[in-house]
Amino acid sequence: MPLIEKIHHVAYRCKDAKETVEWYTKHLDMKFVLAIAENEVPSTKAWDPYMHIFLDAGNGNVLAFFELPEQKPMGRDENTPAWVQHLALKVDSLDTLLAAKARLEAAGIEVLGPTDHTIFKSIYFFDPNGHRLELACDTGTPEMYRMLDEVKWDMLQEWSQTKKAPKHAAWMHDGSMAS
Repeated sequence: MPLIEKIHHVAYRCKDAKETVEWYTKHLDMKFVLAIAENEVPSTKAWDPYMHIFLDAGNGNVLAFFELPEQKPMGRDENTPAWVQHLALKVDSLDTLLAAKARLEAAGIEVLGPTDHTIFKSIYFFDPNGHRLELACDTGTPEMYRMLDEVKWDMLQEWSQTKKAPKHAAWMHDGSMAS
């Protein structure tokens, strides 16, 4: 039996808890499920007033945020490109993905994509806190996933030694495998 059952919640910082709840409920149809506010951090007992909000991201997945009014303003890791740190959320189909893109754009939100990653297609955009979000729909075939599974350890080993992209799954990008 594995140690981990599932992710309990994933937490990020937000600039404004109310604005964040309103944005996620309006644009991504997430349900606001819980708010916890304390003046003292339970684990460290440090004084640090916070509002901790929780949103239902579907299928038992919970997305949470902390508003920390007494901390320095939010920033980001300037040594990491903006495209790297993101939260990817799964949608059920390409139609749903395209409808979400249209809905977000109609609300004035800049959306990049859809981007074809061979085994999934996705769109990218930012929430009001500057967190990059991705909506993705799976498009891969069982054969594609089998092929990727067969080379994952070899790819990791080669990357570990060379820090160059291995070519074990070049078919994902060179068009040599019809989808």
